[in-house]
Amino acid sequence: MADRSALIVFGGWDGHEPDKVAALFERILKGEGFAVEVSDTLDAFADAAKLADLSLIVPIWTMGEIKDVQANPVFEAVRDHGVGLAGCHGGMCDAFRSHTEWQFMTGGQWVAHPGNDGVRYAVKFDRSNPHPITEGLADFEVTSEQYYLHTDPGNNVLATCDFPTPGADGPHVGNPCRMPTIWTKTYGKGRVYYNALGHHADVLEAPIPLETMRRGFLWAAKGVGL
Repeated sequence: MADRSALIVFGGWDGHEPDKVAALFERILKGEGFAVEVSDTLDAFADAAKLADLSLIVPIWTMGEIKDVQANPVFEAVRDHGVGLAGCHGGMCDAFRSHTEWQFMTGGQWVAHPGNDGVRYAVKFDRSNPHPITEGLADFEVTSEQYYLHTDPGNNVLATCDFPTPGADGPHVGNPCRMPTIWTKTYGKGRVYYNALGHHADVLEAPIPLETMRRGFLWAAKGVGL
């Protein structure tokens, strides 16, 4: 347990309550025996040697710009050293819209949320794809933003939601689909976990979303696993 270490870096657009989400994730990780560092600057990513020794990196940064000296150590830590990466919502998959390597690493990029905040929709686990992150969890409904993402076809999709949702009108309505909501993937040697929920911290505090984040952190973290 003592060897578990995580870095949480939060900031960007305040509407996603990055400080509250960071506090929630810190509490989860400390409850699992992680030594946790929390930073509000992307410069925390710039120390390549430090990142390479971590178990887990948790980005919580929406709509920002990242410099190569900050991004490259993250890529190297995950790809080359097997450090885990885990996060949610815009804090991980709408972090740096102009940085395609970040999107390649994370497995997706937000492009729309038809109906904005307040859409009621169901999150459905893929029963044909059993996984320790979702084992024993029931499908659930949430009222929040419903993310429409461009995703990596190589993702291991664990949960989806249906588009279109009644009341969430938009140009997508003629193209019904199952949108990936929770997925895992690998980036080089590292494990990556993503959950599209989390517009506000309270969405993640509900029992099932909270449990998926806890398990996702453990699954992704180097040397930990479920």
